[in-house]
Amino acid sequence: MNLTGDDVPIVIPRVPAREAAERELSDPGYHQNDPNLLERGIDRLWDWIGGLLDAASGSAPGGPLGLAVLTLLLIGLAAALWWRLGTPQRTSRTDSALFDSHLRSAAEHRAVAEAHAAAHRWNEAVQECVRGIVRSLEERALLEDGPGRTADEAAAEAGRALPDHATRLRTAAKEFDDITYGGRTADRQSYLTLRTLDTDLGNAKPRLTAATGGTAE
Repeated sequence: MNLTGDDVPIVIPRVPAREAAERELSDPGYHQNDPNLLERGIDRLWDWIGGLLDAASGSAPGGPLGLAVLTLLLIGLAAALWWRLGTPQRTSRTDSALFDSHLRSAAEHRAVAEAHAAAHRWNEAVQECVRGIVRSLEERALLEDGPGRTADEAAAEAGRALPDHATRLRTAAKEFDDITYGGRTADRQSYLTLRTLDTDLGNAKPRLTAATGGTAE
């Protein structure tokens, strides 16, 4: 390079030069069209999946064809599990009310439960049976009307009036929660057990508190 007498080369030390470049490139104007954090994360995820599939295609029996068959088998297995277990439930068990906005009598809940049972819809039959039990206790004034009450709350309150059945009431509430919010599947025996509990509660003699008129003899 030819330099005239007035041309003096400017030499900037490496570290200050890098810092100056970083300051310049930190200007938001240079990054208006950059992908956001979510887009970068998705891009990295797809890169990772692509690399994984490339590696698997080389090691899977039958090469790419074997990988395709394996992928279809995994998709089929996932679909079968999804169908068997149902959609994962995100609803909080402790914050969900036992009853919906439609008010039914205990007899109506029992009739709906029987209709579901006749159609082998055991989940719905168990749910309506538990609702019928709680509504029956409300109609007998063993529970105060509580439209926002959960199954656990109803079982705890009813257990104080009917202590001999407190354990079975808690079990019924847990079954309701497991079926409604936990993805568990009920069966005929579950429904019949709750029907028996409903009958036994109807024949049970409550332990009355001072608030309800004293103690039963």
